[in-house]
Amino acid sequence: MVVGLTGGIGSGKSTILKCFKSYGIPVYIADDEAKALMNRSKVIQRKLIHLFGEKAYIDDHLNRPYLASKIFNDKTLLAKMNAIVHPKVASHFKRWLNKHDAAYVIKEVAIIFENNLQSQYDYIITVVADEDLRIKRVMQRDAVSEEKVMSIIKNQWSDADKIKKSDFVIINNDLEDAKKQALKIHNTLLKKLKH
Repeated sequence: MVVGLTGGIGSGKSTILKCFKSYGIPVYIADDEAKALMNRSKVIQRKLIHLFGEKAYIDDHLNRPYLASKIFNDKTLLAKMNAIVHPKVASHFKRWLNKHDAAYVIKEVAIIFENNLQSQYDYIITVVADEDLRIKRVMQRDAVSEEKVMSIIKNQWSDADKIKKSDFVIINNDLEDAKKQALKIHNTLLKKLKH
């Protein structure tokens, strides 16, 4: 069983993933794997250089700030980049999945709904938190301005829209409370597997 975990920037997805890891559930972080593949795969590298030009890589390493500046306001370019990277991540995930025989696995993807990928999951958990808390978390974590965080939030689906399409929701304003919610969902998923 594949469970998707999503949520807006600063909602605390990583914290919630740690909870599931502590229950022995394998966790796949699509964003991290995509970054690794963009650095490792010569095929992706060649295609991204073709799309963005020579500046896409510096000394064989992805030039993330350059790519981010190119795609931030260009949805077409972003879609083209995703068309190169996502299929590779999908096949990498399939190989990873075959190595695990846990009750279920969690695949964390920030933009499940934005990319209309919900059909790939048996269940979807969305992590939400108050906007002011999310802004504070990201400003501290990434040392960026409030405006920068807000522009990213505005580019993502609203929590309300995500909640409507989710099977489970974790409200992550308080860590201890969020841990209890994660454990409850874990137990519910195990029960669903038994039926």
